[in-house]
Amino acid sequence: MTDPTETDERRFESNPTVCPFCGVGCSIEYAGRGSATGVEGPVNERGEICPKGAAAFDVVDSDDRLTEPLVRHNGNFVTAPWEEALDRVVDGIGRVVDEHGPDAVQFFASSNCTNEENYVLQKLARVLGTNNVDNCARLCHASTVAAMSERLGAGAMTNTLDDLSEADCIFVNGANPAEQHPVAFRSYVLPAIRDGATLVHVDPRANDTTEAADVHLPLRPGTDIEVANAIAAVLVEEDLVDEEFLAERATGFDRLREHLAEVGVAASAEAAGVDPETVREAARAYGGADRAAIVTGMGTSQHRCGTDNVHALLNLALLTGNVGRPGTGVNPLRGQNNVQGASDVGGLPSVLPGYEPVTDPDARERVAAEWGVEPPSEPGLTEVEATHRFGDDVRAAVVFGENPAVTEPNATAVASAFDDLDFCVVIDLFETRTAAHADVVLPGSAWAEKAGTVTNTDRRVMRMRPNADLPGNARRDFAILADLGRRLTDRPEAFDYDGPEAAFDELTRLAPIYEGMSYDGIGDGYQRWPFSADEGVGTDVLHAEEFLTGERTAPLAVVDPVPPADDLAAGEVTLTTGRVLQQFNSGALSRRSDRLMAMRGEDALQIHPDDAADRGIEDGDRVTVSNDRGSVEVTADVTPAVREGVTFCTFHYAEPLANALTGDALDPEAGIPEFKHSAVTVEPAAAGEAGDRGEAAGDD
Repeated sequence: MTDPTETDERRFESNPTVCPFCGVGCSIEYAGRGSATGVEGPVNERGEICPKGAAAFDVVDSDDRLTEPLVRHNGNFVTAPWEEALDRVVDGIGRVVDEHGPDAVQFFASSNCTNEENYVLQKLARVLGTNNVDNCARLCHASTVAAMSERLGAGAMTNTLDDLSEADCIFVNGANPAEQHPVAFRSYVLPAIRDGATLVHVDPRANDTTEAADVHLPLRPGTDIEVANAIAAVLVEEDLVDEEFLAERATGFDRLREHLAEVGVAASAEAAGVDPETVREAARAYGGADRAAIVTGMGTSQHRCGTDNVHALLNLALLTGNVGRPGTGVNPLRGQNNVQGASDVGGLPSVLPGYEPVTDPDARERVAAEWGVEPPSEPGLTEVEATHRFGDDVRAAVVFGENPAVTEPNATAVASAFDDLDFCVVIDLFETRTAAHADVVLPGSAWAEKAGTVTNTDRRVMRMRPNADLPGNARRDFAILADLGRRLTDRPEAFDYDGPEAAFDELTRLAPIYEGMSYDGIGDGYQRWPFSADEGVGTDVLHAEEFLTGERTAPLAVVDPVPPADDLAAGEVTLTTGRVLQQFNSGALSRRSDRLMAMRGEDALQIHPDDAADRGIEDGDRVTVSNDRGSVEVTADVTPAVREGVTFCTFHYAEPLANALTGDALDPEAGIPEFKHSAVTVEPAAAGEAGDRGEAAGDD
């Protein structure tokens, strides 16, 4: 620990903790002068960090921080003492529960907050009497979790970042790790490529990941199944399957082989807009490798057929025996620092801590023995389902560290729906666009002000440690949530914790995958789930001898293509959204960093030169992008990096608010929205109607 310093009456000190941005889980600490620095950690072994990690402290001491509770008075926010604000929360939520029942309340957990905080939030919901709790995994990897849990028994990375270096082929589908998970890419993927591994990249755009690829399949958004089925057909046709593995560890091969015999490689490639010979090249690279690893991202999962997309990829791994060994598997990269953990601890409407179904009476009984009350037996609402029912079945919301008025699909309609609620409380750092619709806003704690644990993308549970005290009268999120639990439920003793460690210990007694873990055991390193309490170690590579379903075999699946929800009319193009290196999620954090804004201060719409020429658009022009859900204005980036007929922008900015254009068609299995395919028109912005080129960083 370095010597503590004080700035504007706040105290800062250096303690190793975890970066608050992506799911890689790099170790950082306070470096003085309002900056963070990387330190040697479990993931970034040389202390390497990306630009966002270096800027992580910018948000901690932001002038925009909330330091006092806010309550509505005559339609406007005024500051209030904590007791008054908490009393209003108890009255508002209590009134809704009394009049409409606990299922009229929706809880939004936070993928950017600790395991302990999310555990207490979901416990609060269930002790109150509802399973209506969800987190933003619903918006990024719910379909991955659904497919992998059904087939393999767990929805997390099957392997580790470390053993990607042992792969002979890395098949990246719908992800751009060079920009979205840069430390993982540079520290684990690139070394494998330098050692001779082949990188296959399936993505509509050429981006930084593509630059390192040997094979690029620039598919049309929404045609992942066509591409995966064509690759599977080549694997069977050219005897690139693992017959021994199929005989011992898989079922349903004969049925799938019959189906693939009817799949025309050329026809599927044409439907996807890719070259059939390149499809064969990708299949040979993957099927011919001794060890091949699939890496997936939101380009795969964020479709109304996202679960089927993942099922099609799972077929490739099972057909070739690329499961249960280092350098293989199916590996979804998580987008937020604790999106894995928020789900692990029960921040989902259908499962209890450790992914045990709420419908399982034995699981509920075990929880009841710990909590003193049995959780409800019926799955709750997803967060997208809930926003569709605001003002009707859902009358109140508790929003913890999320910004759904910006991040949900069809965001303008969602923001309006918040006004239909009888009561809303937001726990956050800033007056976000969601907080603008709240009745009470409670000032919480930033990543550098809290203790607890987070779980990274390859299932490592790591410690968070405070590097700063709190500004003004802000309180730590854990204390706020525990206090609400004591006030809102008839089991106040169930929320009487000495601190986060007590909640973590309770979690380890309820979640089998965390059983035996402890703060002391994690120390400055990590413990990985599933953890063996008897052996004192975690499991690196899943499914080696049997799948986490408890079965020796996993089924192969017949997967048929599903068209996108939006049909393209004449003159329309596809809008697909994603991330860039310099910004993060809704921008509520990253756009408050001057250094990140200096690197990328506004958004741009990538559009192919032919599409731009057809519309009279030149590079740098202001354009209007619209559909029947909304309209935004943005600067055109005319580039061949995006395929013809497709446009791309991020969802990081308040203007343009890209999610005003995205549809809310849902995957029937996972409830994930179709962010990656929206039909839009693009035209030059009308003269004299040019909007502001980007709202202030604080207005999101």
